[in-house]
Amino acid sequence: MKILIITGELASPLVKKIAKKSKEEVIVHVAKTQIAAFLTPNKIIKEINKYFKEELSTIDMILTPGLIRKDVGEIATKLNVPTFKGSSDCADLEMVINSINKLNLSAEKAADKLIEEEKRKQAIKFIKDYENNKTKIKSLLEKEDNILIKNLPAGSDFPMRVLGEIASAPSLNKEELTFKAQYYIDNGADMIDIGMIAGEDNSDKIPELIATLRKIAKDKPLSIDTLNPKEIKVAIENNIDLVLSLDLGNCEELIEPLKAKNIPAVILPTNFKEGIVPHTVEERLKNISKLIKKCKGVNVIADLILDPINSISIVDSIIAAHEFRKKHNIPLFFGVGNVTELLDVDSTGVNGLLSGIAMELKANILFTPDESGKTWNSIYELAISSKMMFLAKHRSSIPKDLGITLVTFKDKKKRENIEEEPNDVELIQAKNDPKFIHDPYGSFKIIVEHDTRYDKSRIIVSHFKKGEKNLTIYGTESQKIFNEIIERKLVSRKEHCAYLGSELQKAEIAMITGKEYVQDFELFKKPFIL
Repeated sequence: MKILIITGELASPLVKKIAKKSKEEVIVHVAKTQIAAFLTPNKIIKEINKYFKEELSTIDMILTPGLIRKDVGEIATKLNVPTFKGSSDCADLEMVINSINKLNLSAEKAADKLIEEEKRKQAIKFIKDYENNKTKIKSLLEKEDNILIKNLPAGSDFPMRVLGEIASAPSLNKEELTFKAQYYIDNGADMIDIGMIAGEDNSDKIPELIATLRKIAKDKPLSIDTLNPKEIKVAIENNIDLVLSLDLGNCEELIEPLKAKNIPAVILPTNFKEGIVPHTVEERLKNISKLIKKCKGVNVIADLILDPINSISIVDSIIAAHEFRKKHNIPLFFGVGNVTELLDVDSTGVNGLLSGIAMELKANILFTPDESGKTWNSIYELAISSKMMFLAKHRSSIPKDLGITLVTFKDKKKRENIEEEPNDVELIQAKNDPKFIHDPYGSFKIIVEHDTRYDKSRIIVSHFKKGEKNLTIYGTESQKIFNEIIERKLVSRKEHCAYLGSELQKAEIAMITGKEYVQDFELFKKPFIL
């Protein structure tokens, strides 16, 4: 196949290097522009007609830069040669050329984006088909280490299920409760946990809590998180789907009610009634084994208690879970939130890593609240990472290039710096800090409204004239909001335009990442300067 690749001057050295290694016959044409992305279909048509008109009939395909904004189908129409977008980053061009006969290239989307989309579609389809195979699920549920929680299969043969805790649920009003539950479900929670308040008896509130959350959760299981036997009994009477938790201090009076309604329970190696909390691996294993015997007839899920870093010992708690798995074919509970909430690190990577450890331990339920700013979106992160680990396990691969990713604030790879330092251009370090001059056309107040999902969050911009609000514009794309402001002639000074562009871009980044946006303040700061 003879391929004509169009590129710009800055990217050309790397593109030529890639072309030389290709098994295909590749011609590289360097257009008269520094930046390849600045090319347009019309410019490319002119370049090809000027330099390749005679040999156009011998060319099988034209690849344009992937970052060109416009559809390149016009080139194919005018030149009668199939024309597609290459990769966004020229470093990925080798992958595109090597897969040229397998890819359904597009005139609208960059080739690397198509590869990512196809991988994602395949990954999602695999999980969906697996979860919808009722015959297979029925067979797998006969295995000892799989369990049915209401109608949700959980265990070693299924993706790890995400259980989102609504902390201190009795203290929330109905609106707050339903908002939190909907937020969890929208972000991928498989189950909703009603977190009770330690040291209090809120048994009388449990029927209403369950009834309220049933309307939101619908077919998703509900659990209750308490060691208070009275609260657990009321929850059982109101058909709770899972109990958190039984331990050596409360199990005696709860085993029969649980057996009567066939409700599974999470078990802990503790006796909080007597103030006993195991510290060593041996104590955890000894206590949990004793509790398993006591709970005969109840479907149990073991929680060896994942400890925060530098508390009792996160290492010992992981070892205990590992040793437990060697001896028992019983589903395993993994309290991820114990670590993320007590660690001053962004939760994304922590949740991903702990999900991987949980997968290796054959853990089945990932448990977390979603409370603080640093752990905001933990439910979503665990929902994604549990699917990543499920795919990795089934493909017998490391959790990389699966089609599903949790890479959020960084990029999977660094772009190669192909721009050389200019020799004939004056370099000026920016130092000017402009003075504030009031724009006679008015001023703006920008806020970011965070909702339960990224796609429901938005930027709200209010325009003020002589101190009075006279217009509000909202949206999710800073460029569109800025264009609306310009179209309505709400700004007159160029420095005000530059300021608005900067602030709106910050607002959009905050909206996407979940950061708190405060107008005129830095969005990101280094947490510590060495």
